[in-house]
Amino acid sequence: MTEESKEKKAKYGIVNFERRRSPRFSVDLPIEYSPIESPDKNPGRAGNASEGGLMLFLGQRPEVGQDLRIKIFFHSDPQLHSIEVTGIVAWTEMPFAREGDYRCGVQFTHIAPDDLTKLKRFLESLSTLQPQRRIVPRSQGDSSL
Repeated sequence: MTEESKEKKAKYGIVNFERRRSPRFSVDLPIEYSPIESPDKNPGRAGNASEGGLMLFLGQRPEVGQDLRIKIFFHSDPQLHSIEVTGIVAWTEMPFAREGDYRCGVQFTHIAPDDLTKLKRFLESLSTLQPQRRIVPRSQGDSSL
């Protein structure tokens, strides 16, 4: 490689590719969670869900890498009362919205095949209710924003 070709680098633009394997759906589901090593159960809420994980609002800040046992309750579906999963905390944020709510992402590490089937069915039902979001480019002359 010549010196001239080494110096040619892109000087603009950032590409952010979606890394998720499964689509996420906005939900508002009650959960119970506990660290794997603890019998204590704590209440929380799921803010979005996919086949691979959850975004949770918790009363205590979990540590990244912490293993959690989570029970998700589906009050809107009498056939699907709850499922249990284990997951690992992938990220956390400072208190969100109300004081004392920590937002975190949890990636599933174990879910029973029957519970995964139930979760998939639930998410499929949401996909018919929630339209896919599209970004529509605005024209240069559009000053409505």
